[in-house]
Amino acid sequence: MATTMLVVPAAEACTRFVYHGANDEVITARSMDWKLDVGTNLWVFPRGMKRSGEAGPNSVQWTSKHGSVIATGYDISTTDGMNEAGLVANVLWLVESSYPEYDGKKPGLTIAAWAQYVLDNFATVQEAVDTLAKEPFTVVTDSVPGEERLATLHLSLSDAKGDSAIIEYIDGKQVIHHSRDYQVMTNSPVFDKQLALNEYWKQIGGTVMLPGTNRASDRFTRASFYVNAIPKSEDPVEAIASAFSVIRNVSVPFGITTPDQPNISSTRWRTVSDHKRKLYFFESALTPNVFWVDLTEVDFTEQTGKVMKLDLGPNQTHIYSGMANDQFKETAPFEFLGL
Repeated sequence: MATTMLVVPAAEACTRFVYHGANDEVITARSMDWKLDVGTNLWVFPRGMKRSGEAGPNSVQWTSKHGSVIATGYDISTTDGMNEAGLVANVLWLVESSYPEYDGKKPGLTIAAWAQYVLDNFATVQEAVDTLAKEPFTVVTDSVPGEERLATLHLSLSDAKGDSAIIEYIDGKQVIHHSRDYQVMTNSPVFDKQLALNEYWKQIGGTVMLPGTNRASDRFTRASFYVNAIPKSEDPVEAIASAFSVIRNVSVPFGITTPDQPNISSTRWRTVSDHKRKLYFFESALTPNVFWVDLTEVDFTEQTGKVMKLDLGPNQTHIYSGMANDQFKETAPFEFLGL
């Protein structure tokens, strides 16, 4: 298992932001940008699931404390999701990532289950940060399916109180950025540099000029301005609409080709998570409708809750609209990609 990324162009360019609205409304939105079909489906996971870090004999083991609704990558990893406590986790590409060498002495956790570990175990960002800061496991990465390069990701967390954290691995060391003020995350550069670049644009002011390209640093700047410029409506429907308008603004047009910018790929899908109402919205770039899952109407109990899947089809082209809870089908859980 390699511990540093292979030197090849990256191909994911996602964006995530947290909106702080009226009446304690908190909404997290993200886009998934990828050059090919990422094989995404939605899954329901109940409490009480026995989990393994899938990193060999000394894998971290746990039993899920919280049920969740998640979006997969290739049905081998959790890329996005919200749990029943209102905690949201998203993984985005970060080409600068490098992970500690895995010697098998400390428990290992496949990067494919990194987000799921958090959703299963914690109700708030603070709880997650308190545990992750102790580094109870070593994150173990592997090649992207069908490609000869390692998955290099960073993890963002947000909760129903509006708290936020970004966890990165730089030069083999875990770096945690934890603040309610850290509302936006994109890809390269590392988060410290994203903050520095954004300070420059704050001095100019978003109503004067904003960078308009699809580069990660420009998307970070636009999302940072718009997420705080949109109205803080007391109507949750309008708040969701505003969040969608911002995540669409920082999305990459479908089918775009920029040979000199291999880090830019088309937006495949978007999610918007309403932490307060426990609604998880999904929008595919290739279907006409937004649909959602109401987590308050899902049976997450260990006794009767079932693992269920919503089949989104190739390129997420299956069409759903409105609340899609009753469209999920009981399915055996997928296996996380690991050693």
